[in-house]
Formats: sequence, structure tokens, C-alpha cells
Amino acid sequence: MSQAPVGQFALLSQRRFAPFFMTQFLGAANDNLFKFAFTVLVTYHLQVSWLEPKMAGLVIGALFILPFVLLSATAGQWADKYDKAMIMRSVKVLELVVMGLAAVGFWFQWVPLLLACVFLMGLHSTLFGPVKYAYLPQHLSERELTGGNGLVEMGTFVAILLGNVGGGLLMSIAGTGTHWVAFGCLVVAVLGWLISQQIPVSPPSDVGLKLNWNPVSETWRNLKLTAEYPSVFRSLLGISWMWFFGAVFLSQFPSFAKDVLGGNEQVASLLLVVFSVGIAVGSLLCETFSHRHVEIGLVPIGAVGMTVFAFDLYLAAQGLHHAGGAYLTVGEFIAQPVHWRVMADLALLAFSAGLYSVPMYALIQLRAKPSHRARIIAANNILNALFMIVSSLMAGALLGAGFSIPQVFGATAILNVIVVGYVFWLMPEYIFRLIMLFVTRLVYRVKVRGEEHLPTDGAAILVCNHVSFVDAVILGIVSPRPMVFIMDHRIFKTPVLGWLFRMLKAIPIAPQKEDPQAYERAFDKARQVLREGELLCLFPEGAITRDGQLQPFKAGIMKILETTPVPVIPSALHNLWGSSFSRIEGAAMAKPLRRGLFNRVGLVVGEAMPPEQVSPEQLQKAVQALLDQPSP
Repeated sequence: MSQAPVGQFALLSQRRFAPFFMTQFLGAANDNLFKFAFTVLVTYHLQVSWLEPKMAGLVIGALFILPFVLLSATAGQWADKYDKAMIMRSVKVLELVVMGLAAVGFWFQWVPLLLACVFLMGLHSTLFGPVKYAYLPQHLSERELTGGNGLVEMGTFVAILLGNVGGGLLMSIAGTGTHWVAFGCLVVAVLGWLISQQIPVSPPSDVGLKLNWNPVSETWRNLKLTAEYPSVFRSLLGISWMWFFGAVFLSQFPSFAKDVLGGNEQVASLLLVVFSVGIAVGSLLCETFSHRHVEIGLVPIGAVGMTVFAFDLYLAAQGLHHAGGAYLTVGEFIAQPVHWRVMADLALLAFSAGLYSVPMYALIQLRAKPSHRARIIAANNILNALFMIVSSLMAGALLGAGFSIPQVFGATAILNVIVVGYVFWLMPEYIFRLIMLFVTRLVYRVKVRGEEHLPTDGAAILVCNHVSFVDAVILGIVSPRPMVFIMDHRIFKTPVLGWLFRMLKAIPIAPQKEDPQAYERAFDKARQVLREGELLCLFPEGAITRDGQLQPFKAGIMKILETTPVPVIPSALHNLWGSSFSRIEGAAMAKPLRRGLFNRVGLVVGEAMPPEQVSPEQLQKAVQALLDQPSP
């Protein structure tokens, strides 16, 4: 990406992002204007014998996501093979046609036609989904991905908010509500089509791809392809679970508002306002919390919040039930303090979901192979759809078995503990990044200069001075992608840190005289890491400094470069000497938090050196020069 990275809100003024953002925003708004108005129609206004009000949200949701299961594989192939801007414009034309049919359905209140339009709008979203998430890494740098994804997630849920509120308000217009909904759907579709004409050219990533029109075999192939990238595949599972979790709540809002809280249509809209604002704020703050990197350490925080506040929502709704009579208006609903806890739980649950989902989406975009990115996103959409269908079936089965809506929420909160815990067990990197976040945000305050020299892809070696037992933790949290560390084998005997580094698959190295086999094994593993295109980090001094000064660099790095020549990036840690994790005044960690909390620590990263120019002496001079600079 040749353009310098910018902050997330600055993206809204740039053509590479703004037209795309508004196109997807209006599409999501129209989806939800249409779906929520239809749900309100069959929940409050029409009596349809074959579509009970409490099941309407589940049926509409299931119909909407059915195309994701059937056609996501084909949509992913198109997004890799053809220009993404062209696909988005074509999808907008489809939206115009579908909204024309929906306008007829609303005008005459013809439920079968509206159900057909639900399926067709699901098809519209199926075709748009892989393009949307494959477009972002094509136009944004790694340092913009979290912010860009945060804006997209924020925009999506604000669009859900406006669409649902708009659908509810228009449907509440006495006598002509369905006519206004018909008009509104058409207007939003036209605006989306007009703005889509400004999306910049987005060349295909695999123009030679041969299309497989069999959705079953292509879906299976996409899932197998995704499984080749364990971190990506497990993140897909985590995202799909979030959609399972969210679908339970979103599909039940109209019935929850009516039957449990005793509110009218506007109260149902208010719940969606609270939920959408919460997830939008959580999504936007991901960039701030992650310091403009892809920070998956936020995911466990979001997962815990989802469980805690979903279960408290169940507790808060216990004993609440509409006993008959007039439904509460928004003013009457807010006037009762018992409802404040319900709204707070919804807001915080949604905020947590934003923290949970945005880093996962960014990780998938960053680590997926570019030529297969859209097909991997398509596989994600397939999994999302399957999880949401199962979510609808589970919620319907629980309601049919006599569970109340709050009890369904409570059961979902308990399931969240089990499922998310399993994902974290499969991929402990999420937990480790959380630990790293704690160390680097609470014990230390890390400032970086030269972070643009940290590569976002390709094989390279990062070298750094070795000052403390947490050098690897700080470098790991600053890096835009995972690093593999070569570390003194004695560090692995340190309580907690040794366990952490082993789980991070760091490479232990022993002195050649002490253990020749372990010495050679470490270099073999290091070469393999570089052959796989990963980022390797080593400390050429060979041990943590005992006096705070840079020690002579050993020649081990030359042993690696002889067979796997890659760029070498010098870096220098400032202000860690004297902390409790350094060896000042004897043993490290003898005086915990000796400098208190929030210690200012700096990292300076230099320009990469070509492998043919590297020698231990030159590297030491480069690192010393970085140490001589003022701390960031």
C-alpha cells in the first residue's frame, strides 16, 4: 500500500473507502428497514394463521440467511475472479428489482410475496458479503484494517439501527404505514445504486480462476481450503458463533418488547437502538484500544462481556411479563427504573460483541491468502448462515418446549462460555495476546517510533537488544503479526513466562558447548519459520544484559542467513533497564513493580538491512545507533 496510513475517520473522506462504506451502509439499512417493517406487520397488524407472531422473527431470519448456505461459495468465486467494484454495482441493480417487488408486497400486504423478497434480499447480501470483506485489505494497509473494519461494523449496526427504527416508525403511521415503507425501500435502493458508481476499480485477485457451479462441492472445497489456515479457520468459527449469539437476541426483540416488557413497536425499536449503538461504539473503539493494529487480545474481553451481560439480562427480565392492557410507549417504558437495567445489559452486551468481532474479521483479512481471500470470506458466510439457522432452530425449539424469552437468553449466555472457551482452547493466541496487553498497557506504556519498518508480510528477521524477561512480550504486542522468537533456554524455566513462551511456540536455544543438538535444532526450526514466510525475532547478545549496556553480538544470525537470506530489521528497546523484569541489582523480579505502574517504555525500529550487508558488527552498530536516539 503506497499511501500513508490514516486514522479511521479520515478514511470517510477518501474515495478508496467512502463510496464503498456508504454503499454497504445503505444496503444494510434497506435490508433491515424491509425486514423489521415486515416483522412488525405480521407481529402487530396482520393475523396470519400459518405465521404466528412469536415465530415470525425466526422464520424471516431463517429465510434471509438461506441463500448464504446455498450460494456463498459461488459468490466467493465471483469476488476473486471479477472486479469487486463491478460486482457491487451489479448487486445494487438486483436490490432495485427486489425492492420494487417488496413495494408491491407492502402496498397490498401480500405476505407470500414479502417472504419471497426476504429470500431475494438474502441473496443480495450473499453476493455482497465476500466482496465487502475482500475489498478492505485490497485498499487499506495493515495499520488501517482494524479502523476500517471498525467503521464497517459500526456502519452496519448503525444501518441496522436506522433501518429498524425507520421500519418501526413508518409502520406506526396509521392507515398508510405500509405505503410509506414501500416508498422508503425504493428510495434507499436508488441512493445505494447511485453511490456505488463511485467505488474505485478493484482488480480481481485470481482472474484465471475456473468457476465451479456446484455449490455443494465448492462449499466443501472452501471449507477445506480455510482449514489449511488454522488461525483463520478458528477465527471463522469464533465469528460464526457471534452471529449465532446475536441472532438469538435480534430475532426476539419484537416479541421480547411486546410479551415480556409490555412495550409497543417503538419500544422494540428502542431496544434495537440501544443494541446497535452499543455494538457501534465497541467496534469503533477497537482501533483506539489496539493502537491501530490487529489486536486479538480484545477478543477474550469481548467474550466475557457477552456472557456476563447476556446472563444479567436474563436475571433482569425475570418476573417481567405483559399482563394485558395497553402497551407501554417509549416514555412510559423509560420512566420505569426496572427497565434501565435491561437497556444497560443490552448496551454492554452489544459493546462486548463489537470488541469480540472486529479483531477477528481483521485477522482473517490479514492472514488469509490474497488470491483466496474472497472464497475464505464466503466460507465464513456459509458458516455464519449455518450457525444462524441452528440458532433459529434452537430458539424455536426452546420456545416450543415452554422456555420464556429471558430463559432463552440465559441459556445462550451459558452456551457462550462453553463454545468460546473451546475456541480459545484451540487457539490460545487470543489469551496470550490479552496477557501481553495487560503487561504493555498496565505495567508499561509502550511508545514506538519507526513502526512502518515492521513488515506486515513476508519472511524477515527482527533483531533487538535484550534488556529484560518481557522483551518478547513487548515486541510481540507491537508487531502487526505474530513473531516466532529464539530465546535462551533458561528463560523457559521461569514460572509463568516459561509457560507463556512455550505455548507461543518460541524456539529455545542452548549454547553450542552445553547442548550441541539443541543448538542445531533451534537453527533448523528458525530456517523453517523463514521458509514459511514468517517473521523471526532473535536477540543477538545471547542473554539478558546484566549492566544495562549492549553486549557483543554473536554470529548465530549469520548461520541462518547463509541458507535463508532475508531482510534483517534492527530495533532497540529503551527504558526497560531498571524495571522489575530486568537484572538490575541482581536477580530479576526480586522487587515486583519496583517502578510502579504505567512505566514509559520505548521501541525504535530501523530500516531493514539487505542480507548481504549483514554482519554481527554492523548489526550491533545499527542497534546501538537506535539506542543512542532519544526514547519515543
